[in-house]
Parts: sequence; structure tokens; C-alpha cells
Amino acid sequence: MKVLVVEDEQGLAESITDYMVKDGYVCETAATFREAEEKIHLYTYDCVIVDLTLPDGNGFQIIEALKRLLVTTGVIIISARDALEDKLKGLEIGSDDYLTKPFHLSELNARVKSLLRRRQFGGHTEIRFQEIVVVPHTRNVFVNGQPAALSRKEYDLLLYFLSNVDVALTKASIAEHLWGDNIDSADSFDMVYSHIKNLRRKLLEKGAADYIQSIYGIGYKFSQP
Repeated sequence: MKVLVVEDEQGLAESITDYMVKDGYVCETAATFREAEEKIHLYTYDCVIVDLTLPDGNGFQIIEALKRLLVTTGVIIISARDALEDKLKGLEIGSDDYLTKPFHLSELNARVKSLLRRRQFGGHTEIRFQEIVVVPHTRNVFVNGQPAALSRKEYDLLLYFLSNVDVALTKASIAEHLWGDNIDSADSFDMVYSHIKNLRRKLLEKGAADYIQSIYGIGYKFSQP
């Protein structure tokens, strides 16, 4: 899952990013309103973690900008401001959660996971598609009841497909989801093809149908054959 952390305190932003990357997220950061606004217009995120106090604006403006874009990105506010009116305003304009500083990184991570389950998979603790079962809490994948050993990128790729069943996904959007800003300097999307090939092979070896369909000139789609 891809997360944007909007926080001007560099130490806290780095702590959040390091913690979440270790748990398998693709994380990017923005320290100002202008930087965050640019990123949300260029890229798609599953969740934005936003501080209310920024050097050139505030977190409420970021949330309002997201809503104008009509995206399904989840929003969690983190702030030292504990006033009820701030919490109510955040919820009214479209945030999903509000966490008061200081907080434990494990609590923030748990709230992000809960938010993503609610938004993408209806709150279920298991994700099922035909004979494929994914357990996000443990990052386990089962096909026909058998465990499938996937690499981190293959697992992230499968979740991205399951979040977009029957949707035509470009190679660029897949690469952006898996690598974030780091993909911008890549000359080709050969690594996307390689991960898709390996994921398809591992699912087929466990008896799954071939759900990953190539769309000439566009990319891929995950759907019933």
C-alpha cells in the first residue's frame, strides 16, 4: 500500500516512514503544503497521514484538495492540537481518523491498516477472490488452501490487483504503486513484467486460474478468464 506522510517535523516524518516501510508500505513524505499538493496531483495514494500545522498552509487544505480530486484516498490527521473543534472539522471535510501527538507508531500503523481494510475491502480481515485468500495482518496468501510463498513486491502487486478487479491498470500505475517516487528515474518497466510473470507462475502452480490478463498497449487487468 502507498502512503504519503505530510509532516514538517523531519525527525517524526522519518520515524513514521522508517516504521511503515519495515511493515511493507511504500512511503513518501512532504514537508510543506505546496509539496504535498503537488504530490497528490501527480500520484495516487491509498492513505495520506497529514499534520495540521505546516509552514505554508495547513492540513485541512490538503484534505479539501484531495476531496476536490474525487479520489478514494484515506486520510488520517496527526496533530498536537487536541481541540474538539479541530477533530470535528477534520471529520466534516473528509478525514477518516484523528490521532493526537504524541502517539505510538504501532497505534498509527494499526489505524492505517484498519482504514485500508475499511476503504478497500469492506473491513474484512481476509480478502477472498475465488480460490485466493489473503490475510493482510500476517501477509499470508493461500490458493486452494495451500500457502503461496510470495516476495514482498509480489504480495503488494497481488493486493493492488485485488483492490482493482476488472480495472485496466497501466504499467506506469503499477510501477508507481510498487516503488513510489523511485520509479520516476527508471528507463523501462521491465521489473513490472518480471514481478507479474513470477506472481502469475506462483498462483498457477497452486492451481489458481489465470486471472492476470495482458492488455496490449495498456498494461494488465485482474479478472475472471
